[in-house]
Formats: sequence, C-alpha cells, structure tokens
Amino acid sequence: MGLIVLSPSGIQSLQVLTILLGAPLVSGVTSHLEGRFQGRRGPRILQPYYDIAKLFRKETLVTDESSWVFLTGPIVAFACYLTVPMLIPVLTTFPLPLGYTGDILGGGFILALAGFVVALAGTESGAPYAQLGGSRAMTFGALIEPTILFVIFAVALITRTDLPYALAATVRSSASQMVRPSHILAAAAFFLVVLVDTGRIPVETHSGTLEFGMIDEARTLEHSGPALALLKWGATMKQLILYTILINVFVAPWGLAATKNLGAVGLAMVALLAKAMLLGLLFAVIDNLFSKLRLFKITEFIASAFLLAVLGVLVFYAGGG
Repeated sequence: MGLIVLSPSGIQSLQVLTILLGAPLVSGVTSHLEGRFQGRRGPRILQPYYDIAKLFRKETLVTDESSWVFLTGPIVAFACYLTVPMLIPVLTTFPLPLGYTGDILGGGFILALAGFVVALAGTESGAPYAQLGGSRAMTFGALIEPTILFVIFAVALITRTDLPYALAATVRSSASQMVRPSHILAAAAFFLVVLVDTGRIPVETHSGTLEFGMIDEARTLEHSGPALALLKWGATMKQLILYTILINVFVAPWGLAATKNLGAVGLAMVALLAKAMLLGLLFAVIDNLFSKLRLFKITEFIASAFLLAVLGVLVFYAGGG
C-alpha cells in the first residue's frame, strides 16, 4: 500500500483547519483543568464547541447607534485569524506556498489588525463598557506591540532572518541554539506577551465580567448570535496561534512533519495540539498561583517583558548571542 502524498496547498489548508477546529478543543481542555485546580468540576472539554454552535443558532441584535462596522468587525477579525496559520510553521518543517509571503512581523500586524477591528466594533455599539474595554485594549496593545517588535528584532539578529520557518529551522539545528542567553531572554519576553494577550495574567481572569478589570470580555458585551460566535471562536484561534508561534518558533519546534506524507502530517497535527494543551496547562497553573495585579500595574508587567527583549539584544551584542 503506497503512501498518500499531500500537495503543498492541501497541507496549507490542513494548517488552517487545525487552528480552526483545534482551537476550541485546546481552550476547553485548559478551562476544564483550570476548574479542577480551583476545586470545581470545571466545564466540559467540548463546551466551547457547544457554545459556538448555540450562538450560531441565535438571533443577532444590533443597537440603534451601531453602523455596518459593528457587524463586519467580527467577520474581518475571523478572517485575520484564518490568514496567520498560512504564514507560520503549524505542521511542517518546510515552507508552504504562502510561507514566504509574510514574515513573523507581518503575522503580528495581522493579529493587531484583528484586535483593532474587534475594539472598533465594540466601540461602535455605543455601550459604555464596550467602549471602556476597547480603550483599554488599545492602550495595552500600544505597549505590547513594541515588545513584540523587539522580540522579533532580537531573534532576527540571532538567526539572520525574521521568517518563521527559518527561525524554527535555526532552533532545531542544534541544542546549543536553545540555550543562547539572547534567545532565552527573547523567548521569555514573548512568553510574558502571550500571558497578557490571552488574558491570563495580570488582569482579573480571562473569562471574568467584573467591570473593573475586564478587557476582552468588555469588547464583546454588545454582540450576540453569529457575530458573538465568531468573536468567541476567534478568541480561541488567537490563543492557539500565539501558542503555536511560541512552541514551533521559539521553544519546541519538534514534532513537525518533514515530508508531505499524510501520516507525518497527521502526527504533526496531534503533536501540535498535545503541546498546546501542555502549554495551556502551564498557563492555567500560573493563572491560579499568582494574584492578579491592579489595572494600572499592567503597564509595569508589559514593561518587564519589553526590558527582557531589550536585554536580549544587548546580550547578543555583548557576545552572549
């Protein structure tokens, strides 16, 4: 029986489908384990799928103050989340047809665009809490984006490129690449950025609705029906995309398919979801062990990530790269 060989475009479609269909599963496992840590039974592992399906069956309500931006924002954001998996190493060690059309910085810009349109759509509703959440998201986003830029700059100095596939290949090439001080500092900075961007720490809780601390939840308060389903689904996709970048580019770029065989690609899908669940478990532990910071302390937390990225660049030039 011959091996089934997939086309590059087919593998690229599988990358998108892995993020699209696997993201709610990773979110469900993380939420279930987090509930166990807190002494609760926790939601079912497949609960995100049930919630998304239920929202798609509900009616979409629009306020009188809203314009077309309110309804198109979730669609644009969802499209952005579907685009990024085409640019990053999700399943393979070799670049796919669109793998070299955008670097890791371009992927960051697409994620930033998704966050912007979600905040804009929430603000367009005219609701005070949605506007509050959008304002907070943009304020902290302005602090996170320079940190991401410096992380990319640091890694680009080490590997001589900012293409995600080339970055991952450099890390896989030798174990010594993993223990470079500049690489460790850059990876630690990105780890802190992922913590903030996924709503783990330092604010309230990623699913909380307390107006004093909520950011992501506030932006979606006025949405309902399919629009809210796209926002919920998109949030899980964003989380898995950030996990994938952290794992397959910075920390553990192993388990990826080196050939176009269906079996190798299938194993890569399982490996990615397993690694993402382990990372989600780590984030759940961190979320439950550390007290939440006050809202105005978030800037200090993000500043620490920025300083780690800057320190990574300085260490590289000082001979520790």
